[in-house]
Amino acid sequence: FAGYMSQALKNYTDHACDGEYVSLRCPHRTTISIQSSFYGRIVPSHQMCPSRYPHSYATLIKEDVACSVGTSLQKMLDECQDRRSCQFLVNSRLFGTDPCPGTGKYLIVWYKCRPNEYKSKVACEDDKLRLSCKKNMVIAIYSAIFGRTQGGSLECPYQTLGMPMIECQSATALPLMIKRCHGKRSCSIYASTYEFGDPCYPGIRKHLNVIYTCDNTPFLLPVDETQLPALNSSMEPVGVSTEMALLSNILAAYAFIT
Repeated sequence: FAGYMSQALKNYTDHACDGEYVSLRCPHRTTISIQSSFYGRIVPSHQMCPSRYPHSYATLIKEDVACSVGTSLQKMLDECQDRRSCQFLVNSRLFGTDPCPGTGKYLIVWYKCRPNEYKSKVACEDDKLRLSCKKNMVIAIYSAIFGRTQGGSLECPYQTLGMPMIECQSATALPLMIKRCHGKRSCSIYASTYEFGDPCYPGIRKHLNVIYTCDNTPFLLPVDETQLPALNSSMEPVGVSTEMALLSNILAAYAFIT
C-alpha cells in the first residue's frame, strides 16, 4: 500500500513529438487524472523534438516558437481521463486547426493517478476539518486545496464583498495536510489562514477541500514532500532528463501565466 500511495501521490509527465505515441499509465486501483496539457512549440527544435528533415539555419530562425493549441487539455480529457491507461499517435489533426503549419510540434501532459475509491471533505474558513478511518485503517491524503476555486463550494457560499470571482489557492495545503494526517487513523485541522496563509484578496471567503482514502495497512512509508506538486514545480517521473525538467518548468510557468 505504501508503494501504491507513493505512486498515486506522484505527479507524472509524459511527452511525445509529432509522429510518436504518447502513453499514460497508472498503477492498479487508480485511474488517470489529467492536470494540464500543452501541444505546440515554445522552444526551438534543437532543444526539443528536432525535425526529421534537414533544416538550413535560415529555416530554423523562422521556426514558430510561440505556437500552442487551446484544445489540447480537452483532447487529453476525452482520450485519457478516468482510464487506467491510454495511448495514441500525436499529430496536429487530433487538435483541430494547426496554428503553425510547417513547424514540428509536441505534446506534454501532466497527470496524477487518482485512487478508484476515495472520500472528499470540505470545511469552510475558520471551521474545523476532521478526517477519520475505521479501526485498523489509516488516512492517505491524495489532494488538498485551501482557497477559492472557480466552481466554489456548495457547503461554503461565495462571499466577495463586491470582488470579482477569482481563483486562489494556498501552495502549502497539500504538504501540510500530509504532515498532519497521512498515515494516521484520525486527525483534525482548522481551515484558517493561520494554518495555510491567505492566498486570496481580502474579503474572499475560503474553504479547505481534502480528498483522501482509507486502507487497512499497519504502516505507511513517509511521503517525500519534495515530490509534491507546487505551482512552480516540474512534474517529471523518475528518469527524466535535465532538459526535460527544464522544459517542464518553462511550460508550467507558461501555463500558469496563460
